[in-house]
Amino acid sequence: MANETVFVKILDKEYQVACPREERQALMESAQLLDERMKAIRGSGAVIGLERIAVMAALNLSHELLQAKSDSPAPVGVATDKADLQRLSDKIERVLAGN
Repeated sequence: MANETVFVKILDKEYQVACPREERQALMESAQLLDERMKAIRGSGAVIGLERIAVMAALNLSHELLQAKSDSPAPVGVATDKADLQRLSDKIERVLAGN
């Protein structure tokens, strides 16, 4: 398994990542999904700052992954309970704001 260098662009910034050749496509797809999520969060205007946007995106994606792993019938990327996601988002915002 030889590693190769892959360049991914997230929020208009390029990152260099080493990964096994056979994981290249998955890395590119993951970076694209993260970029889309971060742009959506930035576009909402509710979160300011690259670090906060990244944390929000990571938490939202993690939440969706956990939901998908549970017995929930919702596929990854589909929120079945928007109220839960909104509460989680609000809580994260309060923590990041230091309140």
